[in-house]
Amino acid sequence: MQPRTELALGSALILTLAIGAGVVGLSRERLTDADSRRSTFLAGPPGARGFAEALGRLGVRVESFRRPAAALDSAAPPRTLTAFIGPSRYLEAREGRLIAGLRRDLLLAGLGASAAIRCLGWDLRPRVRDTLPVAPPPGAEARPFPAVDAVLMPRSSAVAVDSSDAEDGAPVTCTAPATRRVDTLLRTTSGRIVALRAALEDGRTVTLVADDALFTNRALRETGAGPFALGLVVPRYDRVVVDEYHHGYDASRSLGGATFDWTLHSPWGWAILQLAGAGVLALLAAGVRFGPVRSGIERRRRSPLEHVRALATALAAARGHDVAVGLIVQGLRRRLSRTGHPSRGEIGPWLDDLAPSVRTPRGRTALDTLTTITRRPASAEDVLSATDAVETLWEELTPK
Repeated sequence: MQPRTELALGSALILTLAIGAGVVGLSRERLTDADSRRSTFLAGPPGARGFAEALGRLGVRVESFRRPAAALDSAAPPRTLTAFIGPSRYLEAREGRLIAGLRRDLLLAGLGASAAIRCLGWDLRPRVRDTLPVAPPPGAEARPFPAVDAVLMPRSSAVAVDSSDAEDGAPVTCTAPATRRVDTLLRTTSGRIVALRAALEDGRTVTLVADDALFTNRALRETGAGPFALGLVVPRYDRVVVDEYHHGYDASRSLGGATFDWTLHSPWGWAILQLAGAGVLALLAAGVRFGPVRSGIERRRRSPLEHVRALATALAAARGHDVAVGLIVQGLRRRLSRTGHPSRGEIGPWLDDLAPSVRTPRGRTALDTLTTITRRPASAEDVLSATDAVETLWEELTPK
């Protein structure tokens, strides 16, 4: 196969894979739209990315916290809010007690945060069969609020006992802190509490919201929940730490590991693997050979000088100096012949016939040296002398 054909096939395969990846990306966005987690990483209608981006535009720094609640510092810098917005993985009783005891201002929203809300002296009552319409707060824009599916109810006792995740039969007990003031921020049309802010005796402020759907991208964009949700933070706080650990975004997982996990457990990931496998098979089938044919055994050709040295070494080992001298003279004889082929006959008479043609003293000396060497047994020095003499005679007898 020609290199251009291979290049064309490779380019077509890469283009196909790119188009497939784009389709998968679009499909992945549609899957993200269906993700119901209230994560600030999700831009779909049920996500809460719009809430975080809007706070950023209002000058509030939003930070994602992707570690367990136990890793939170007990105290936080001033004007800092720690938010648990609709945890997808419900807070356990021990986590709820820990979060409620943090020396931080808290924002707790949704049924997933009910364990911490309970330890603050309130119960979250979900609606199973219907939703309740919301009355806009005083001074709110003339925009409808989304109906809610949960309300807040004060607990009759400050002590809460939860045995849902008890170990060795020991229930988890927490005591609600003393409250200095409670402000109701949002109610249903029937007067039930949807959101409140409580000022605690220890100086903390906690904001409790029954329905985390008020923080979704769709609610912020299409209803009056947008200004209300942002008003819970602005202008009271300059920094918000948002829990993402309970939405499944664990900081211990690397991007490569998360991608590999998604590839193995998602149908679109399997589709990408199949496309990659098909591309490899196509390359193997189309690639009869890539580039020129290469021999499996590397053979290096000897240079002329190496060949001469090897021949000289062999002749010296066999003490074939006479043969070497004879070959040198035969080479001169062949080059000086008219046909380009060496003539037959003895070398001695042929050298004698060259005497009339040699007219310079240098040439006569070279001819005498060569004649003398051919009439006696040659030595290694004679081989070198014969070489020099032949080269001199060639320069003398070659017409210029």
